[in-house]
Amino acid sequence: MIKLFVGGFSLDITEMELVQAFDPYARVVTIKIVRDKKTRVCKGYAFLEVATQEDAENAVKELDGAPIGDRYLTVKITADEPVKKRPASSFQRRPPQQSNYRREERRPSSGAPTGDSAGSSSSATPGLRPRRPRK
Repeated sequence: MIKLFVGGFSLDITEMELVQAFDPYARVVTIKIVRDKKTRVCKGYAFLEVATQEDAENAVKELDGAPIGDRYLTVKITADEPVKKRPASSFQRRPPQQSNYRREERRPSSGAPTGDSAGSSSSATPGLRPRRPRK
């Protein structure tokens, strides 16, 4: 089967109308009109699969630039490239990497009760804040 790109048709066209336009020139096997995911409105292009290379070439020759309604069709044969599969090993979990992060123990800040009635604010470690109490 050969895949064709068809573009330039009106946004309210149906699959059946598109197949009827191609029927005299090629035997359409499948059709997929591309639509917006949210609104389901047609985006103005579709992909068709026709039975043979001869049907595809005939459809391109006869319908490329042909008027449908107030617009002109664009019909091209698409390069059918197979989907590249990743090797199975790439899906395996990576070994953990060593980090440069160094964990330091928390020291109580000057606002935390330490049992000392005279807490000095100059002994607090810069950058550390006391934890907020839980509600």
